[in-house]
Amino acid sequence: MCSPLPGFAVGGPVYDRPMELRDKVVVVTGGANGIGRALCRRFVAEGARGVAVADLDGGAAAAVAAELGDAAFALEVNVAIESDIIRLVEITQERWGPIDLFCSNAGIAFPAGGVEAPNEGWQQIWDVNVMAHVYAARAVLPGMIARGEGYLLNTASAAGLLTNLGAAPYSATKHAAVGLAEWLAITHGDQGIKVSCLCPQGVRTNMLLAPGLGAQASGAPGSSGPPAAGDAAASAAELAGAVVLAQGAIEPEDVAEAVVAGLADEHFLILPHPEVGDYFRNKAENYDRWIGGMRKLGRRVAEAFGSP
Repeated sequence: MCSPLPGFAVGGPVYDRPMELRDKVVVVTGGANGIGRALCRRFVAEGARGVAVADLDGGAAAAVAAELGDAAFALEVNVAIESDIIRLVEITQERWGPIDLFCSNAGIAFPAGGVEAPNEGWQQIWDVNVMAHVYAARAVLPGMIARGEGYLLNTASAAGLLTNLGAAPYSATKHAAVGLAEWLAITHGDQGIKVSCLCPQGVRTNMLLAPGLGAQASGAPGSSGPPAAGDAAASAAELAGAVVLAQGAIEPEDVAEAVVAGLADEHFLILPHPEVGDYFRNKAENYDRWIGGMRKLGRRVAEAFGSP
């Protein structure tokens, strides 16, 4: 499911030891719903010694942790605040010892629309979809480097390799998330730090199914509700979401399966939708042709769904 892309993904182990989840200490942000919840469940099933379920919705995180038993605990965390990430790392390490795998998974999808989106919206989505990854790396890298091992799993999106029709802030921040993960892998790989970037396409989570595209993972501010009904930017984002669903959305558990396989094989890009690799390759081979094709797709979507 996650075969590497020549030139784009790590093919075969490039580190000293393959990643095994048994007896590992894992942190998952955005762990209360969707992909994050599926990851928490799967990591415990794989024998992780401890899983920290971090989410802005503390009650939902607590419910997931209670379901998982003694191998998990919950913490209310706003990933857009660096001190919250630091506290998460400290509490996890006090409870279970050094963190082996940090899954920076929380993210939001709005504001939708283009460059006309308000500055505060751009800043909010930047803080959640990009800076949260920076804060996580800052918090765990020193200890991982000192030990000579550690794994960062950053959730981005297929939009970070391709684009997202109707959602410039989301597309731009997910591209930045991919770029940061790539830089971390290049810069710290020789120090024993493994990095994977998860880039799913359509997944049946609140972000894709809720009107106006809610949060990808609720461990982020701004995830409490959709944009106002009738908002043009929200309508554009809803159209893009509908198209993705029509192209074959998968379940969060399918993503978790791809993650476990990708971590074991130590691939940089983890692609639960293998076709995304083909799209990415086509984009790289002829960027101008790809842009033209996306313009055409945008027109077809607008016509099909009656968008202005």
